This record gives sequence, C-alpha cells and structure tokens, in this order.
Amino acid sequence: MKQLLNNLRARFNAATDKNDEQMPLTVRNYVLIIAGFVVILIGMVLMTGGGSDNPEVFNYEMFSWRRITLAPILIVGGFAFEIYALLKRF
Repeated sequence: MKQLLNNLRARFNAATDKNDEQMPLTVRNYVLIIAGFVVILIGMVLMTGGGSDNPEVFNYEMFSWRRITLAPILIVGGFAFEIYALLKRF
C-alpha cells in the first residue's frame, strides 16, 4: 500500500505540460478537480435510496446515519476540495 501511494505521489508530481506557465490551470489542477468530483459523486450515491415502494408504509431507513450525516459531509467536503483545486497554483 505504501508503495502504491508513493507511486501515485511520484506520478502526480511528474504531471507537467509545456504550456503550464501560460494556462491558468495546470494538469495537476485538473487531476484535483476530477478527484473532488469523484468525492461529490460518492456522496450523492450514498444519499440515494431509503424510499418505500408502498406510499402507505413509512420507511425509517431514509433517516440512516449514512444518508443524514456521511453523505452531506462528503458532498460539502468535495465542494471545498473543488475550491482548493481551482485556487491552488502549482
């Protein structure tokens, strides 16, 4: 696992483009933006479900910890990470 993280870190640090100085966002920024989007998407997927097929029956599963706490934290954290990814200058 440690080797994998070091390999990913080395690839991220090596990601450059010859036009980086001319562009407002670099390749690294785009990688961070995609990572933030994935976190937001995971939060949205965790928030789905919990409904009932029968409108006469109330399903308490919609108030699970995953939907009420974890998913919104991931979504807000993903948006905060997106702001960081856009503002970070490499």
